[in-house]
Amino acid sequence: MLGIRQTAIFVVGLCATTCVTSAQQKAPDQNIIVVKITGLRSDKGQVICALFSSAADFPKNMDKAVAGTKSQVSGRQATCQFTGIAPGTYAVSVIHDENSNGKLDTSFLGIPKEGVGSSNNVRPHLGPPKFAAAAFSYTGGRLELNITVIYL
Repeated sequence: MLGIRQTAIFVVGLCATTCVTSAQQKAPDQNIIVVKITGLRSDKGQVICALFSSAADFPKNMDKAVAGTKSQVSGRQATCQFTGIAPGTYAVSVIHDENSNGKLDTSFLGIPKEGVGSSNNVRPHLGPPKFAAAAFSYTGGRLELNITVIYL
């Protein structure tokens, strides 16, 4: 039979093991990338955000992104959140979809008619930004990014 002291030590040890295991299992849910978007010229429409893990299709083909989300605009600002993200190298692409048609509207020359942005606030130069310029390293936990949308 265990004495009172031995029982207390056992219970404390069991709780510590259970709590550590529980925290490790919940870690992926706590992985979140929060993107704060500013520079929007109006509160019209929505903001579409996409998270890419490679140069393939960045930033144009948002259907190929690792994760995507939409956010309403308020006070010419918006916030997008990506949850459950594994550590890695990523880049974010943002569109101010002012007419809420779910895509980036462009001129016949391919120049965006709506606002665009990317992580590291890379400005387009003779075409869309490159993944390498917009890429950032994510090690897990909570990461906040600030992106300023520009209009060309």
